[in-house]
Amino acid sequence: MNPRNTHPAKKTKSIPLRLILVVPFVLQIFAAVGLVGYLSFKNGQQAVNDLANQLIDKASQQVDEHLAIYLALPQQLSQLNADVISAGQLNFNNQRANEQYLFRQAKAFKDITYIGYVLTDGREAGAGRWINGVDLLVYENLIGDGKASEYVADKQGNRVKLLQSYEFDPWTQQGSKDAARLGKSIWGPIFTFDPGNLQISEAGKALQTQDPTSNIGFEYYVGLPARSPIYDQNGKQLGIIAIDLLLTNISEFLRNLKVSSSGQVFIIERDGMLVGSSSKHSILHKVNGKAERFSILKSPDPLIRSIASELQKRFKNFQSIQDNQELNITFNGKRQFVQVTPWRDKYGLDWLVVVTVPESDFMAEINANTRTTILLCLAALAVAILLGIYTASWITSPILRLNQASEAIAIGKLNQIVEETKVNELNILARSFNRMAQQLRDSFAALETTNQQLEQTNEVLEVRVTQRTEELSQTLHELQQMQTQLVHNEKMSALGQMVAGIAHEINNPVNFIHGNLTHVNQYTQDILQLLEAYKQHYANPPKSLQELLDEIDINFISEDLTKILQSMKVGTTRIREIVLSLRSFSRLDEAEFKKADIHEGIDNTLMILQHRFQAKNNQQEIKVIKEYGQLPSVECYAGQLNQVFMNLIANAIDALEEIEVTNNFPVPTIWIHTQLTDENKVLISIRDNGVGIPENIRSKLFNPFFTTKAVGKGTGLGLSISYQIVVEKHRGKLWCDSILGQGTKFVIEIPLKPNL
Repeated sequence: MNPRNTHPAKKTKSIPLRLILVVPFVLQIFAAVGLVGYLSFKNGQQAVNDLANQLIDKASQQVDEHLAIYLALPQQLSQLNADVISAGQLNFNNQRANEQYLFRQAKAFKDITYIGYVLTDGREAGAGRWINGVDLLVYENLIGDGKASEYVADKQGNRVKLLQSYEFDPWTQQGSKDAARLGKSIWGPIFTFDPGNLQISEAGKALQTQDPTSNIGFEYYVGLPARSPIYDQNGKQLGIIAIDLLLTNISEFLRNLKVSSSGQVFIIERDGMLVGSSSKHSILHKVNGKAERFSILKSPDPLIRSIASELQKRFKNFQSIQDNQELNITFNGKRQFVQVTPWRDKYGLDWLVVVTVPESDFMAEINANTRTTILLCLAALAVAILLGIYTASWITSPILRLNQASEAIAIGKLNQIVEETKVNELNILARSFNRMAQQLRDSFAALETTNQQLEQTNEVLEVRVTQRTEELSQTLHELQQMQTQLVHNEKMSALGQMVAGIAHEINNPVNFIHGNLTHVNQYTQDILQLLEAYKQHYANPPKSLQELLDEIDINFISEDLTKILQSMKVGTTRIREIVLSLRSFSRLDEAEFKKADIHEGIDNTLMILQHRFQAKNNQQEIKVIKEYGQLPSVECYAGQLNQVFMNLIANAIDALEEIEVTNNFPVPTIWIHTQLTDENKVLISIRDNGVGIPENIRSKLFNPFFTTKAVGKGTGLGLSISYQIVVEKHRGKLWCDSILGQGTKFVIEIPLKPNL
């Protein structure tokens, strides 16, 4: 017999009996349910496409109807006023009566921002609402004067006060010139009204002062000008009717138009400029202080930009879109249905209405069905697996029990007994296995007893060592805390006494000098005035006196002496500010827990350390940037918090002083930022742009007596004491963030009212 034909390695390619029994059940059920789910998903997608197209068509129709109604108002009013003027019912010589007539029309139609007329000789009258805080205004522009005037009006349209006047020529507007030239009603170019260059009159300023709540001012708005020529009874052109329609309401209508939960609608001109949008973003933005409309190619809404890019790619430009267009795009990995519909009227408007609906708005039910299908597949799979496992277990359980018992003995579980079965051969093998297991149990019984005794001895020793180690660690930690607190208390006591003594000793003589400088300056001025009087009365002094005057240069002395006295006054003022900052910083009279101003404590600390910010021989001046937020008074130990600020800012200065000045290194800077969080906690961050702190050092920063400074330059207690003050005294947090080569930031977080 060839031994290669019975080589044991071939057994590794055999298939387990359990797989043969389980896999067919699993594959059959999974394939059937999966096919049903796939067909259901495809049918649902087709239904979504049909529903999305129906909703888009409905939204486009609603927009078309709204625009037709909304944009008809200016043209109807223009025709009404043109008929009145043609019939001679308006007297252009009675300016006040015409203003009241136009005022009533502007009052009746809230969407009209301005209504008026412009005559060929330049006269203009109108009324409307274009200033924030004033309901309605009346307006006039007289012949030859060239000055337009706006008046606050009462409820009848009578002038009350002049609000402002400015230079304006109405015939410079392109829409007005085109309407007069063409002799028909037209729409002018859409505009944004920016009154920033107009001046409020004294009456307007007085009205603001008398009623600060009136909110008189100007705001940007988007307007669409309607211009129509007007004629007299003989057909002679008299001028034009000017009506400005507010387009902001178009965006409000689009936002209220519910296409779907996430659908959007926007309207653009043929050059791509936005007219209205349902997006949460405004269609306006400021460019060099002037309001301008967004182009859809630069809209802040990413979906609008994506649609604009796709339209430009397909049609090259928006002017080439002359019919309804339907397309699908992918945005953020999701399919979007898009419809573009041209909208025109007989007065010259030519816009594009774009409606977009995401497929995901309609896929919720389909996705739910898909999830149900997946759950059914998994359930069927689980049932098939359970049935297969049960069948396989019933067939193979005797063999598996014997195999499991053998493996258990191999790993040391000797207490194994194999139950007998109805198969005679397996019973013989089971009885032999049980005898072998009993012999092994007897052999290892004595060894187990010995091992148990040794393990008990080791456990007792380990418990005692662990207890002693924990006791020593706790004692060492308490000693370090006591030592740190003792050093801190002695340091703060000595610092407070020293600061109080220095402040007292310096303050008295400085106050004496500062107070007397005023008298010295007055006496000096009196003497100089006396010398000047002598000079005027004795214009030709004796030669010896003239030589003395030339030698001492009395003019230079009088000028320089005044500067010296002023410099001395500035110096004494500076010393008094430093003394005040020292006394405020030490807070010797505020050792108790009370409310304090955090910004005042930071400013006092910066005042004390100001000499360290100055440029030195090989170091640049350190720049300090304060980014203070709106903080209320904080209940704290003010003096101890000032010590924390001193430690952190001094450490930042030390880090910046270690940097070698090069042309490539930025200006050394310290940023101090404060803010109040939503949880009523105060955050104070102190950041520098130094070289940063390595990770292996950062993990030890708050350990007592740990320092990286040279001997004599640091005790290693500053950050440890600061940590105790913030965490233990104020129930706050103190942590450090640092990136090598970029700088270090320490962050203090304390509650407004700590629960001590």
